[in-house]
Amino acid sequence: MKRFLYLIIGIFITTAAQASSLARGADISWCTEMEADGRKFYNAAGTETDIFVLMREIGMTAIRLRVWVNPSQYGYGAWCDSADVINKAKRAHAQGLDLMIDFHYSDFFADPSRQAIPLDWQNLSMESLQTAMATHTRNLLQALKDEGIAPKWVQVGNETNNGMLDPLGKIEWSKSGAARFSNYVALSNAGYDAVKQVFPETTVIIHLGAADLPQWFFGDFIAAGGKVDMIGVSHYPTAAEWNSTASDATHSNINAARWIAQAAQQFGKPVMVCETGFEVSKPALADQVMQDLFTRMEAIPQCAGIFYWEPEVDGVWKPTFYSSLGWNAYGLGAFANGKPTAALNAFSGQPQGVEEIPITHHKSQIKYNLLGQPVGDDYKGIVIQNGKKVRGLVAVW
Repeated sequence: MKRFLYLIIGIFITTAAQASSLARGADISWCTEMEADGRKFYNAAGTETDIFVLMREIGMTAIRLRVWVNPSQYGYGAWCDSADVINKAKRAHAQGLDLMIDFHYSDFFADPSRQAIPLDWQNLSMESLQTAMATHTRNLLQALKDEGIAPKWVQVGNETNNGMLDPLGKIEWSKSGAARFSNYVALSNAGYDAVKQVFPETTVIIHLGAADLPQWFFGDFIAAGGKVDMIGVSHYPTAAEWNSTASDATHSNINAARWIAQAAQQFGKPVMVCETGFEVSKPALADQVMQDLFTRMEAIPQCAGIFYWEPEVDGVWKPTFYSSLGWNAYGLGAFANGKPTAALNAFSGQPQGVEEIPITHHKSQIKYNLLGQPVGDDYKGIVIQNGKKVRGLVAVW
């Protein structure tokens, strides 16, 4: 006689909010610059409101803010400098939002192709550069502490898969293994230690530019003495690849989930999706893509959260400085006419139209991931249908 074990994956047929362990955040560092340009923000009812109030009302639990060293000297203006960041942090804190501080250690954007030493730090020796970096880190964090604000997370560098503070902190690809990382690790650890001196309990993130990078990066980074509490990645799904099953599709949600789970297991660290976004001109598809991303990340216990990068832009507004660079407006925001689009529905923490579906599997048919956990949307009983989460009652026999 067969014995059946029935596993309830989800039978909550409700539209009420359902708690999620993931941090749901947004990097809205442009907001003060937009406000100075006369841009206004509105809730779903069309009522003008403060952007931080709006973020909380639509379900965000955290705000990420980038820090530049001296953007005014660079020519950008006093946006994302220490004073501007503290002002925005106070506004986030007033709304009960958790805070992530993202140190770029540059006067302008730092990313895999650009890690420029701040103009004020030019011609410093390696030792002096470590001191300048640590001082900058401590000063900003101490200013937050003086305001009664403790960031939950701090990024030491932004998308540093090629290193930081080029050329001194650039990863030396001509060398092999951990030796490549020696200078970068010395600088990164200076930032790490400075964070812990002010906020010992704050989680320090080392952030890379894509979800497939941690597995080859952190082995050598840690072997070289690099310090890290949490792995951070950027993941920007595209219309062409977001649901791709091709193993090399770097913009696939399926692959991002696989890579993140593998990195968490390999290094024993939680992983944060520090940046994501989708085409602002396709809000309905963005809704589906983000719902899918959240479903997949929620299935990974070691995933700490997801942050949308600059959702408050609409593909039209751009910083004045961009004109001097010949750059266009950023196209992966999630607002239109000052209001959030459907792209941010997933960040509400609510299932979007939950339905129950019956699913039955023999245990021999279940697939398992590298963590030994059952995988597959059918087994989990969570799928996306027409942009809605669908949860099922699963019978395993």
